[in-house]
Amino acid sequence: MNTALSLHRLQFAFTITFHYIFVQLTMGLALLIFLLKTFHLRTGQRRYARAARFWAKLFAVNFALGVVTGIPMEFQFGTNWAAFARAAGGVIGQTLAMEGVFSFFLESTFLGLFIYGEKKLGAITHWFAALLVLLGSWLSGYFIIATNAWMQHPVGYVVGERGEILLTSLSALLLNPWILWQYLHTITGAVLTAGFLMAAVGAFYQLTARHEEQARIFLRLGVVASATASVLMLFPTGDGQGKMIAQNQPATLAAMEGLFRTVEGAPMALIGQPDLEKMRLDNPIVVPKMLSFMTHQRWKAEVLGLDAFPRDQWPDQIALLYFAYHIMVGLGTIFIALTGTAVWLLFRKRLESSRPILWALMLAVPFPFIANTAGWTTAELGRQPWLIYGVVRTAAGSSPTVSAGNTLFTLIGFMGMYTILSILYLFLIYRELDHGPEAGEGHKAAERTGR
Repeated sequence: MNTALSLHRLQFAFTITFHYIFVQLTMGLALLIFLLKTFHLRTGQRRYARAARFWAKLFAVNFALGVVTGIPMEFQFGTNWAAFARAAGGVIGQTLAMEGVFSFFLESTFLGLFIYGEKKLGAITHWFAALLVLLGSWLSGYFIIATNAWMQHPVGYVVGERGEILLTSLSALLLNPWILWQYLHTITGAVLTAGFLMAAVGAFYQLTARHEEQARIFLRLGVVASATASVLMLFPTGDGQGKMIAQNQPATLAAMEGLFRTVEGAPMALIGQPDLEKMRLDNPIVVPKMLSFMTHQRWKAEVLGLDAFPRDQWPDQIALLYFAYHIMVGLGTIFIALTGTAVWLLFRKRLESSRPILWALMLAVPFPFIANTAGWTTAELGRQPWLIYGVVRTAAGSSPTVSAGNTLFTLIGFMGMYTILSILYLFLIYRELDHGPEAGEGHKAAERTGR
């Protein structure tokens, strides 16, 4: 692989990974804020409104950073990936334009109304604004997933005489069978991240004996949301996405599982280190025949290994793909165990007093971000060496006139800029957490009313 192409890929990977830190949190928080407003509307208790207002501030900070970090990604289609944009712009331009025109403006408009219009809007109208923020956020995610799903499983197109890809069916693009499980898996991952963050903030306030009434709300909603999402990530969304990969990208599945040889009754590797030279996993721990059952619902079904495909069809970063996938699955297993324990303590009314679990919830905050990043790394590396699976090679999609030096220069610039943004982001989040959910309302008054 040439150096310029490698740097094009590295720059896009860096910018999109940094961008998605904020996107996954806003998509998850949109649901939890809506639930808090629903609790307020049904019970009339102001404590839920205060909780929603507090998380709306954190949402706004993440939304702003998501917008700022998303702009460079759009430009990279025309700079680093001009050949891809020229060939496929008629297709991906549809969904990217709809994301900007429909969902982004919907989300941003009603976010402003939600944050600044609470005193002017009635309770029902303010609740409706929260609903539209949720709708805009999740609709934005759908259009982006539709774009990626088409690159994973292209449908509804023809190739023109000059090599350009022409869209023949908008409905095929928007209802691509690949979208369903990928979208549900992505949204569930976003709720998982937001749930863990909310539970962690509640645990922090509980451990430091601050804002204890709000801490209990955060803990309960955060734990239930993250526990539900943890299970759904495994089944049915993760299972459905795995079967989609097995049917349409069998070489990707083989690389993810470290399956070098085609075998009947294929085992599922829990751990191991792929050795590409010897075509094997070193030090493996496997569950016999489980991969065959998971992909084909038959214990003795044949699963194709990498030996069934020409080497130029293999993913070009097999070791990284393998480890990214296993990090995602391993963390998902830990999430189920941790949140399951927390839910059990919650129903026994012992969660608020269980300091070890509170510490575990607070310290677990980074790991959903890591798991989601590992999941997207798995999806994108698994598609390689194709930019559009089976249609356009990655090497054919980059800009031939943008040199390695130019790309390295801009990559260093992005790293510096994003470092400054990270410092600003952490300062703003710290300030909001330090002020707490009762800032400006009088902590003592809030505690007296219990509302």
